[in-house]
Amino acid sequence: RCLFPLAVRGSEGLYMVNGPPSFTESAAFQRDSGKNCKAVGFSKDGSLFAWCNGEKVNVVNVTRAELLHSFDLPKTVGLEFSPKNNVLATWQAYATAKDGTAGVPNLQLHDLRTGKCLKSFVQKKMQNWCPCWADDESICARNVNNEVHFFENNNFNTIANKLHLQKVSDFVLSPGAQPTKVAVYVPGSKGAPSFVRLYQYPNFGGPQSALANKSFFKADKVTMLWNKKATAVLVVASTEVDKSGASYYGEQTLHYVAASGESAVVQLPKNGPIYDVAWSPNSVEFCAVYGFMPAKATVFNLKCDPVFDFGTGPRNAAYYSPHGHILVLAGFGNLRGQMEVWDVKNYKLISKPVASDSTYFAWCPDGEHIVTATCAPRLRVSNGYKIWHYTGSVLHSYEVPCDEEMWQVFWQPFLDGVFPERAVKYQAVPSELPRAEPRPAQAYRPPALRNRPVTSSKLHEDEPPQNMKPQLGGSDKPLSKTALKNQRKHEAKKAAKQEAKADAQQGPAQVKTPQNALQNTVPAMTTGDPEVDKKIKNLKKKLKAIEQLKEQAAAGKQLEKNQVEKIQKEAALLKELEDLELGV
Repeated sequence: RCLFPLAVRGSEGLYMVNGPPSFTESAAFQRDSGKNCKAVGFSKDGSLFAWCNGEKVNVVNVTRAELLHSFDLPKTVGLEFSPKNNVLATWQAYATAKDGTAGVPNLQLHDLRTGKCLKSFVQKKMQNWCPCWADDESICARNVNNEVHFFENNNFNTIANKLHLQKVSDFVLSPGAQPTKVAVYVPGSKGAPSFVRLYQYPNFGGPQSALANKSFFKADKVTMLWNKKATAVLVVASTEVDKSGASYYGEQTLHYVAASGESAVVQLPKNGPIYDVAWSPNSVEFCAVYGFMPAKATVFNLKCDPVFDFGTGPRNAAYYSPHGHILVLAGFGNLRGQMEVWDVKNYKLISKPVASDSTYFAWCPDGEHIVTATCAPRLRVSNGYKIWHYTGSVLHSYEVPCDEEMWQVFWQPFLDGVFPERAVKYQAVPSELPRAEPRPAQAYRPPALRNRPVTSSKLHEDEPPQNMKPQLGGSDKPLSKTALKNQRKHEAKKAAKQEAKADAQQGPAQVKTPQNALQNTVPAMTTGDPEVDKKIKNLKKKLKAIEQLKEQAAAGKQLEKNQVEKIQKEAALLKELEDLELGV
């Protein structure tokens, strides 16, 4: 029996597909063939499923294949279940009446036991429309006119608490058990900095009651990410415009804020945008993907020290498996869909599959399988999905007919602990489908060079992966840029001293042929006449340039007329150099 179906929404309707190993359409859910399905969602434990088909909002029990409720809300475009399945929240676009009077409440909260509407609110913006619940539903919160209103035990008729700051723009409740913590973001104004504060519910009595506070000037918006254990928040602060002009994406900084009060700026070794940040499910490490392409990816610990650097590559996203033992680094969107699948415990590369044109990626709750999809409206051609094993095998592939579109694909969720963590495999699992081997893209070559030998030239050198953990013994600690620079200087000085010592032991240098003199790295003896020494130095410089031109010609490069003439002068220059060195 398949334990993890996949919901598919598109112009072919709404239906469910059984996951591995069968991949057949699920009989537990009757296909809704309408083309107006705009909102769908599973409950957190995956037992309930709701969708709006343009006529009604229907709620079914997936395990029993039973219709529980049907709500007359045809214009619903957003719906979400509370964590314990007690409430269904629905949102319709807000509209004022024709005479300009205020519109009717458009955010409804429904009791899923009785089917009755618990409360209706006016919620004009779709952004952050849904109230946020603590995992045990003891608290529910929503942002109202720059205040956070808190309700307790799903009693929405009484506001139990308010968090009032200057202008709360966003907030995030911590996951997990009580006590619930709240991260709030207040944007800066009139020269004052923006800040993120952490509070423990219900202690909101001024700045002194905050668990932690982090302020920053460069922020037009922020993304706040709690770790699973609710001990820390990662804050990605973004500006819309990079005033230095270095980036089209604006400017981003990454901050770490712990519930204990500690905070730090995460130092990223490469300049450029921060594409993605993801907490490991173990809550003690996080991965950041950042820097101008080819982007770097680095795993950091809670001290914000780098643990492992994955080097550079074409990537803009990071996805930890549900158990946290595997990490996928991927390049989707405007990149070609390359994926790197890593065993995080041993930092070994498992596979490098390519999911071209993908607009969506998600781990299956079993931690073994992955779905990638190409969906409209991001891409309107070649819509479909693929189910992979993380070892790189494509187990199932479906592409919609060319006149149809696919809008959404997502796994049925399951609570943590339902699927045990399995040992990591490196050998690709067997599949009936052929392994997807992408054709290597050929670089453009102008007509004049097409029949000539190919010269390998890279715009940049990819950095290899590097373990950043201090090794036992302490001497192999990763060096900073300054330390590396000083080390190189020291080594160069040491080499120069050794060369000078060797010269002193050898005595006066014997006369050599000009070719050997060019290759010799030991400093040449002077003639005693500064003018002659200068001429010798210039002649050697010209001969070295000729040697480089000859190498380029041998590699197939077409030389300019003046470059060819330079090569023809080589014999005369060699004769002149020989005469000068012999003192003729």
